[in-house]
Amino acid sequence: MNIAKSMILLFVVLFATNKIQAQNDLNQALDQAKKENKFVFMNFSGSDWCKSCIILKKTILNTDEFKDFARNELVILNVDFPRAKKNQLSKEQVKINEALAEKYNKKGQFPTIVILNKEGEVLGKTGYKKLNPNQYIDHIKSFLK
Repeated sequence: MNIAKSMILLFVVLFATNKIQAQNDLNQALDQAKKENKFVFMNFSGSDWCKSCIILKKTILNTDEFKDFARNELVILNVDFPRAKKNQLSKEQVKINEALAEKYNKKGQFPTIVILNKEGEVLGKTGYKKLNPNQYIDHIKSFLK
């Protein structure tokens, strides 16, 4: 294999390993949390209209620091409520998300982050905070004790 192909392969592997696979079903997220001894990070988001949600994703959730932390400690559960027609979810997913919002985000605030233990007990709630990634990670860790 030549050097160019080796470099491309390395890039693909590194890129793929830094991606966090998010869940969109609470039961699956809890099953994964139990198997991997992790916490569930439930992210209520309006991904295409909520300015604070977009900022949180860009400045915290998509950073290498947060991804490294999440890979070791969290199962990400996305509970999205997009508005744009092109981003619409399936009817089934909308019902799932609405049921989760009814239980965990009754006030309908976005973004809302709910931290659950592997048994599904709420450990804490938060949202967007103007922090750097490491400060936000410390903030999340404060719920995990």
